[in-house]
Amino acid sequence: MNNRLLSLLGLARRAGRLAIGYDAAAGSLQDGSSELVLLASDLSPRTVENIGRAARACGTAVCRTAYTMDEVSAALGAKRSGVISVCDAGFAQKARMLITTNREEKLL
Repeated sequence: MNNRLLSLLGLARRAGRLAIGYDAAAGSLQDGSSELVLLASDLSPRTVENIGRAARACGTAVCRTAYTMDEVSAALGAKRSGVISVCDAGFAQKARMLITTNREEKLL
């Protein structure tokens, strides 16, 4: 498993550029600050559909990662969550690059 994405997300969290959790991510989509939404691999289909619909309405890319909610939470030192909004264009661009080069993750 490629930990470069998790390392990047940890850096983005320390920089205050992530919205972690469904409500926070939905808020960042509504206020236009979200550049990319990442979803944990074990997120419920209903949540995937709901956040995906909100992201599509805002024109924001969504990616399902190979990481579980527990792995993401441990890497970020945050509460257990499967929805992460990246609120910085630079971090989002780097995350997309890492995602497209890692076959374990896919853009939705």
